Amino acid sequence: MRVRGTTKVIAALLLSGALLTGCGGGSEDNAATSEAAPAVGEVAGGEQAARQGAADQGKNTAAQAPDLRVDQRSIIYTGSITVRVEDVTAAAAQATGIASAAGGFIGSDERHSGTGSDTANLTLRVPAAKFSSVVDQLAKLGTEEVRGINTQDVTEEVVDLDARISVQKARVESAKKLLSQANSLDDLVMLEREVATREADLASLEAKKRRLADLTALSTITVVLLDPDATQAADPGDEPPGFLAGLSGGWKALKASLAVLLTVLGAVLPWVIAIGVPAVAILYTIRRLRRRTPPAGPALPRPAPATTDAAS
Repeated sequence: MRVRGTTKVIAALLLSGALLTGCGGGSEDNAATSEAAPAVGEVAGGEQAARQGAADQGKNTAAQAPDLRVDQRSIIYTGSITVRVEDVTAAAAQATGIASAAGGFIGSDERHSGTGSDTANLTLRVPAAKFSSVVDQLAKLGTEEVRGINTQDVTEEVVDLDARISVQKARVESAKKLLSQANSLDDLVMLEREVATREADLASLEAKKRRLADLTALSTITVVLLDPDATQAADPGDEPPGFLAGLSGGWKALKASLAVLLTVLGAVLPWVIAIGVPAVAILYTIRRLRRRTPPAGPALPRPAPATTDAAS
């Protein structure tokens, strides 16, 4: 009985070992198969995986809530100010110094002098954080006459550009990865063209972002400096509407039309004199010659031949 019991125990152990060996072999085969499948799928579906990754990255970027606090918003400041000063040249130099001290620079400088009244038109680019202080300093150069300030909030545009740039960068990287895995000449050419197109789109988006960054970082101020004798050009939008405005507009249109008509007449008159006078002289001479020449009379009939009288 003891021998049989021992034999049964040994047989059970051998059977258990065989079963464990079979299970271990099956798990190893499954593991090998599972390891081989992703490798094949990665080669076959690389482009699809790359596109999906780019889309996921774009979704994650767009899902991040932007910081929309007032001090974090992207705002473009533009302003204009007209100041009447005693010395336009000295005031223009002071305005240049104010812009330089604020960390800005002169965008354009246009001056008119020698006509009895001096004027200067300056375009200043100053940091947005010092926009208000610079405008106040410019107003103290003389007597302020006109001031205008405009703001444009481009925060949403900046956030949209950031998201599009992130997605486009992911698309460029995925195209480059696929390019490194190209196996044929046709695939190589097609992927190179795709990479170039995506890089061009990315460069365009980055250029737009740099443009917005420049406009938001540096504000634009247009400064008009007038001396005491200079007259400021009236704004057409300041004219009151109604009959007087219509009459003024009609009178201006009439003067413009007369100016155009006189210009055309002045351009045509030399040709009329050069061609018309000789033509009139020639026509007059031809008519005089026709009057002196007598008209030709009708032709006389020929006499009939004489006939012999039969009686004679």
